[in-house]
Amino acid sequence: MATIFETRLIGNIGKDATVRKMEKGVLAVNFPVAHNKNWRDKRTGEQRTKTTWVNCTIWKKEGSNLRILDFLKKGTLVEVLGTPFAKGYLQEDQSIKSEIRLNVSKTNILRTSNTIEKTVDIQMDNDYEINDKSLILEEEIY
Repeated sequence: MATIFETRLIGNIGKDATVRKMEKGVLAVNFPVAHNKNWRDKRTGEQRTKTTWVNCTIWKKEGSNLRILDFLKKGTLVEVLGTPFAKGYLQEDQSIKSEIRLNVSKTNILRTSNTIEKTVDIQMDNDYEINDKSLILEEEIY
């Protein structure tokens, strides 16, 4: 029996996406997404927010269309689907840090940042689909 382990994350991109060239012609498009949980403190009545950062990666083959980089800008509201995993590492001060990562299989641009609207002429071609005022970008996982 097949199993599915997939996560759906909606949040704002924290900084513009970067591309790293890996071995064997593979490209990694990396960008952090912030998820904010808001609640009211029962004791004080104060509004509280906790931000969780998830480092997202889209895997592409070298020579693939990288137009998605035009949309993965700081402040953009995105919905990403993919396979989550945790990564731990030792820092220079010998403390252990961990992070949540997501290998992205599908990206949906829910709201572009102001800089994108001003600088990118959003003309859709065959790689993109408009659905209820959002931009759906299907990503092929390598």
